[in-house]
Amino acid sequence: MIRMPLATASLLAIAISLAGCDQGKDKPAAAAPSPTPAAAAPAPAAAPAAAPAQTNDAATKAVVANYANIVFAVFSDAESTAKTLRTAVDTFLANPNDQTLKAARDAWVAARVPYMQSEVFRFGNTIIDDWEGQVNAWPLDEGLIDYVAKDYQHALGNPGATANIIGNKSVQVGEDKVDVTEITPEKLASLNELGGSEANVATGYHAIEFLLWGQDLHGNGPGAGERPASDYIEGKGGTGGHNDRRRAYLKAATDLLVSDLEEMVNNWKPGVADNYRATLEAEPAENGLRKMLFGMGSLSLGELAGERMKVALEANSSEDEHDCFSDNTHNSHFYNGLGIRNVYLGEYTRVDGTKVSGPSLSSLVAKADAATDSTVRADLDATQAKLQAIVDHANKGEHFDQLIAAGNTAGNQVVRDAIASLVKQTGAIEQAAGKLGITDLNPDNADHEF
Repeated sequence: MIRMPLATASLLAIAISLAGCDQGKDKPAAAAPSPTPAAAAPAPAAAPAAAPAQTNDAATKAVVANYANIVFAVFSDAESTAKTLRTAVDTFLANPNDQTLKAARDAWVAARVPYMQSEVFRFGNTIIDDWEGQVNAWPLDEGLIDYVAKDYQHALGNPGATANIIGNKSVQVGEDKVDVTEITPEKLASLNELGGSEANVATGYHAIEFLLWGQDLHGNGPGAGERPASDYIEGKGGTGGHNDRRRAYLKAATDLLVSDLEEMVNNWKPGVADNYRATLEAEPAENGLRKMLFGMGSLSLGELAGERMKVALEANSSEDEHDCFSDNTHNSHFYNGLGIRNVYLGEYTRVDGTKVSGPSLSSLVAKADAATDSTVRADLDATQAKLQAIVDHANKGEHFDQLIAAGNTAGNQVVRDAIASLVKQTGAIEQAAGKLGITDLNPDNADHEF
């Protein structure tokens, strides 16, 4: 993607204009469980470039080391919750019924909590960004995997959009015939981007999500996917057809997810002489700070505000929402935002309730310029409040796909407010980087204009 610099002043101006759309037409948002943060103070006018900070001293290296501790903890939690999901899937396959299917779905939702907090690590660390496609790529053409509704709208020009791996032991993609007799983790991994289309996603959280929920055929109305447990019953009472292959696919995809997360945990394990973490900690500390800040800004701007929210809102498209089969998008967005906040504050609350914390970007920025640190903290708090509003609507029955519906003026504004807050906080992140002597951060905007 082309990375285009956005001046802080213009970011703030855009954020203000976005927040002003459809003013006064939204119904009051429900209060968040935690106290509402104070409104962010306006960012100060651009100041002369700060003198480069000392970014190789012991304090700065300690911040990078704590970041590595957090990355390891988050991926360890993602791995452990994926293993819990695997156990729930095994239980479901052993006895497919409504109760075991619900337990597997609940385990999938729980597994998303730590994983979505990991995405802030992606953009600054290519080892994660290059790996991520097999784990969390979306949106996907579900017709590649299984049966779909007759009016299914797939990505234009995708030769594998209706291949139906579960229904066929060989699939024709363009001029190529691919043998899929054996459904294994290795085979599924080889089918990602089949025929050159990014919409051909055969593995990861969203493939598993589709297998557990099925298509969400409600459009922008209430309701998620309604795949019956009987799609996994072999013999009498089974529905959907090819149930032995569907069972094999769900098992293989879940096993692959666990092994992929185990691989990433090993890359960040402490005390290993030749893994990625050791390399990061051996680099000049400024490199680590840049990766941290670039990851924060890029997830905030191009990915979350742009790809995951703006695209879906502008198209009023439930097909472009992140967790579209399960209607879990509100939680995914919230935990993406929380991951950004975690990196800045140098803390992470693990799934067992324990906290990892230590020297932080916030402490470094506060030492360089207390006002900038206060601005970043206020903007991060404001963003979490806007994302919490999306969660609150979902908890009351109005999910993300309903908020973005054409004609839902109030719902659209809830999403616009979150986008505007994400854009604004990106400007503050760039200011913070400048105070640490890191100029031209240029967070990835994914070619979106805000």
